[in-house]
Amino acid sequence: MKPNVLFLCTGNSCRSQMAEGFLRHMAGDRFDAHSAGTNPTTVNPMAVAVMREKGIDISQHRSKNAAEYLGQHFRYIVTVCDHANEHCPIFPGPSIRLHWSFPDPAAATGTEEERLPVFRSVRDAIEAKIREFVSSGQK
Repeated sequence: MKPNVLFLCTGNSCRSQMAEGFLRHMAGDRFDAHSAGTNPTTVNPMAVAVMREKGIDISQHRSKNAAEYLGQHFRYIVTVCDHANEHCPIFPGPSIRLHWSFPDPAAATGTEEERLPVFRSVRDAIEAKIREFVSSGQK
């Protein structure tokens, strides 16, 4: 059985969705990736667009409330923003909690052309962290 990984952020609209997409893409044969939010909204279209640039389709993902997963056990619970780290619910069983703080690309202002580099920067930082996680031999 593959270890479950839950990525948590506030809105489950960008950062946690990208992390889930990257882990499924890089190591879906080794991990069962999920994402949720402490206050879910909708998947951000710009997150979908920048992930598509990497060949990863998250267009069918939906924002989920962390409460949907409260009865499940996760080997890894990864908070990807400070708010989620401070408000992370308690999940049953022993888990390894990791905190990776990324800025919220949805908070970027300006035109789409001005916001895209922010989304790409956060996406690339998440990709690097997922690569590190996968290559570290986590099981």
